[in-house]
Amino acid sequence: MPSSFSALADQFLAAEFDASPVMASSLGLTAYDERLDDLSAAAIQAKEEADLEWLRRFRAVPDEGLSADERIDRDLVISILRGREILRPHRMWQRQPATYLNPGSQGVFSLFLHRIRPEAELAEAARARLEQVPANIEAGIANLVLSLVPPVYLERGIGQAGATARYARELVPNEVTDPRQRERLAAAGEAAAKAIERFAEFLTAARGKASGDYAVGDAIYSGLLKEKELLPYDARQLRERGREQYDLLAAEAKRIAKDISGSDDWVGLLAQLNRKHAADPEGMRREYEHWTMRAQAFLREKGLVTLPPGERCLVEPSPHFQRPVLAVASYNRPPAFSDSLTGHFFVPFPPDGTPEEEVQKRLEGNCSDGIPTTSVHEAYPGHHWHLIMAHFNPSKLRQTFSTSYFSEGWALYAERMMREQGFFEDPKHLLYQYEATIFRAARIVVDTSLHLREMTFDEAVAFMRSKANLTEPNAKAEVGRYCSWPTQASSYLTGMLEILDIRTRWLARKGRNDIPALREFHDRLTSSGALPTSLAERAISIPAA
Repeated sequence: MPSSFSALADQFLAAEFDASPVMASSLGLTAYDERLDDLSAAAIQAKEEADLEWLRRFRAVPDEGLSADERIDRDLVISILRGREILRPHRMWQRQPATYLNPGSQGVFSLFLHRIRPEAELAEAARARLEQVPANIEAGIANLVLSLVPPVYLERGIGQAGATARYARELVPNEVTDPRQRERLAAAGEAAAKAIERFAEFLTAARGKASGDYAVGDAIYSGLLKEKELLPYDARQLRERGREQYDLLAAEAKRIAKDISGSDDWVGLLAQLNRKHAADPEGMRREYEHWTMRAQAFLREKGLVTLPPGERCLVEPSPHFQRPVLAVASYNRPPAFSDSLTGHFFVPFPPDGTPEEEVQKRLEGNCSDGIPTTSVHEAYPGHHWHLIMAHFNPSKLRQTFSTSYFSEGWALYAERMMREQGFFEDPKHLLYQYEATIFRAARIVVDTSLHLREMTFDEAVAFMRSKANLTEPNAKAEVGRYCSWPTQASSYLTGMLEILDIRTRWLARKGRNDIPALREFHDRLTSSGALPTSLAERAISIPAA
């Protein structure tokens, strides 16, 4: 018989899935495939009030009568809901155009990415979702308050709208083979594309009128760190940690650069090495695929993790609608509530129509010597392997909710651990792994400074170019992302350092530091889900069954 907490959790998840059918569908819950999220002001405000009531109910659940895992699950839900409450005054739904573009594009894309249902059913679900896109767009036009919309959000929205309209009109119909279904999808896609183009016109006309601030400020940023991520420091303390790590890592990069070239100018050396890259995006994808397979083979040979039977990671071009706003590699997990163990590693292709000179700049940002590190981060034993292990956790709450402070922290830890174990044999590859970690330290400095209003957008771009070895287009795309997603950019190195501390304490308790003990730590930690790191440490302290 389910416990009272289990019943409460099921009620909460049912409400979450009903309010966010695109999320539910991405988790493999096919009953939600025909619906898009209601983005009307009334629905958003009702959801905010419901969140406050759920927070009250979960906070009222006492420790007594709960298992150790249920206490962790309760605290996870409280952290998620408290994070929403902290961010609520920023009114993202009134300032972020992407709010009204993402559900339609991602909601249709995920259907065909995972193909859980027969193609005819997928086609009907996609058509139903496309037909609801115009309502989302009208909600966006009604809800956005130009005095709140930051110009950087506006420009990202215009670029995203163009790519999303093309996706709906030209690409979605080609996902199916039946001519009649393709025709119906094309009609729905055309209506959706026209609505999205109206949105782009609305946003374009708002240039010069959009005058909002992307910065969330100290209270919100520090509140998210302490009460959502359950970390012991505020925004300024985190920034100092980022600066300290930057200096330590840069000193090591100087040493490696001197070994390679005789000069400690690691930034100058990387600028030279960046020019060694694939001739075109497809060649870049093949390089990523090669190193993904090499990383998997290394893990198997060394016995550093358990590789579940049937898992696989496909290395593919990034979705068209993501290309204008995402210039880095990304990963899409298998649906949590499905049997699939296939993940998708998306390589950052440039948007259609990108001038050849900028394509080459983007390829420099994905140079041949840097690709081994990114492949480890996104695939083995980074995001893909972690999320395959988390797939088997029995908690529905942990299958649904996660934090980037664990997931991105784990992926950067994966790079560090593979470095420790000798995967990066070529000193140039090793230098890029250090550069990747330096990049994450720079992200902490920039993300905190942007949201504390102590660094402008242009200053942040200049910082990322000079301190993080980014090309101009990639630096602009990166900083735009930080403005749009407060605290996320800080999660990588912060989470990695927390995981390293957990590993030190765990291995000390075990009294061993050999490969079997390390493998057990990796398997148990990733199997706990993607919890705030303090909750993850609690999870692996529970005796194994």
